[in-house]
Amino acid sequence: MAPPTGPLIALVDDEASLRETVGFALRREGYRVLPFADGLAAWRSFEQSLPDLAVLDILMPQMDGLELCRRLRALSERLPILFLSSRDEELDRVLGLELGADDYLCKPFSMRELVARVKVLLRRAKMRQEPDEPGSAGRRLVRGRLCLDLDRYQAFLAELPIALTVTEFTLLHALVLHPGHVKTRAQLIAEAYPNDAYVSDRTIDSHVKRLRKKLALADPAFSPIETVYGLGYRCGRTE
Repeated sequence: MAPPTGPLIALVDDEASLRETVGFALRREGYRVLPFADGLAAWRSFEQSLPDLAVLDILMPQMDGLELCRRLRALSERLPILFLSSRDEELDRVLGLELGADDYLCKPFSMRELVARVKVLLRRAKMRQEPDEPGSAGRRLVRGRLCLDLDRYQAFLAELPIALTVTEFTLLHALVLHPGHVKTRAQLIAEAYPNDAYVSDRTIDSHVKRLRKKLALADPAFSPIETVYGLGYRCGRTE
């Protein structure tokens, strides 16, 4: 088999078995993989040159994933960063997203879901670097003051950008696509994690909580996501 020639993905995790498994899955998809066993070794390499995408564990020796993420964001605002975390690291995940990570996956996760998330992050990064073609508005979904750029995975409220992770964007899209329709947590899991059997209702609730917070920061009066107790969520007014 010919060596991979695709985008370079840095894989930073102190578990040798995970580096081997994830590395194999990514190489099989044509990606080049640069593995590191700790954050400090990765940082020394990143100071010289950056990969196309970074996959970071949170708890690591020498330098943890949160500090590595902070340093990476100081070097580049556009580098896609995906966190891998355990289920009991929710506070660290939230902090990681606040530091600038694009998304995260909870261990254990399926390799198909990891690869799918990597593809979306790389596609989004590429689309953001490419200028719009003259006369082309791209695929957009408009609901009142809310606009979703479906190609670039970007959201705008009254033409102002809102920084959403891939998962948050996917959930928002699923809700606003049919305003007033109730989406159960199981349906939202299927939308946001189509290849992962390990996602819980609590994970969806956490994503929705952060999504609401980001929308409120953009406009405190804008709160379209409604809770339907015992069922799930729905999109209300977007004016």
